[in-house]
Amino acid sequence: MTAVFALATSLLWGLADFGGGLLTRRLHALTVVVVSQTLAALVLGVIVVATSGWREAGPQLWFAVAAGVVGPAAMLCFYRALALGPMGVVSPLGSIGTVLVPLGVGFVAGERPGLLQAAGMAVAVIGVLLAGGPQVGGASVARRTIALTLVSALGFGAVMALIAEASTTLTGLFLALFVQRLCNVAVGGAALYASVRRGTQALPEGGIGALRDALPALGFIGIADVAANGTYALAAQNGPVTMAAVLASLYPVVTALAALGVLKERMRAIQTAGASLALVGTVLLASGG
Repeated sequence: MTAVFALATSLLWGLADFGGGLLTRRLHALTVVVVSQTLAALVLGVIVVATSGWREAGPQLWFAVAAGVVGPAAMLCFYRALALGPMGVVSPLGSIGTVLVPLGVGFVAGERPGLLQAAGMAVAVIGVLLAGGPQVGGASVARRTIALTLVSALGFGAVMALIAEASTTLTGLFLALFVQRLCNVAVGGAALYASVRRGTQALPEGGIGALRDALPALGFIGIADVAANGTYALAAQNGPVTMAAVLASLYPVVTALAALGVLKERMRAIQTAGASLALVGTVLLASGG
């Protein structure tokens, strides 16, 4: 089940990143973060009430609080990077932290992958980096874009590690994700308020009407993101964190495929090779489990 949950995480994150990158090109990044996370929090609040999840409250929720503080900063940096630079470069670089941080946690906890799993990890990570179609020639990506991407990568990795520690039951996971989203909204809302005070326009061109039209897409991004956090936590709890981290990091492949299908972006040879390697790595990891 670890492989199933981790691959579901990749699918959900890949689609959320694609949608978030598109919306940030016409909406303020903080607006995307705050509105999408508010909608996700509302859905989670209903689920927590329906499942009596509040009964699972305990000290472990501090992990969810920490994830909720780190998450908005990571999402803001990532969405800004997606808006400033090519998705095919930003997305694979953004996956580095989601592999390295949980892998580090797994190794510290004593997990040691077998030879087949280690080979699968290496092949999958290389495939992810190539699937984004890294630029090996032509114009370079701005340093600001690279810096924003790397900061977001470490933040996403930290969120993955923290939320995996925030609960041990399914109802507790709902509560942890709800708390995380409340903190996301609080931190992101404070940052948005400060940005507006400095003169930044929080609403898109077209005002409230344009924002209202974007609500379905914003809702999808928020719910897909929270669902991905949940499936990753389940993956990490049901099997080796090392396997869960690598399989969950395949989301840039999904982003690239979404760009191919929706934006009609043509996949370069290096992207096709990368996607194929990622698939091979996935098979090796699953068979090595």
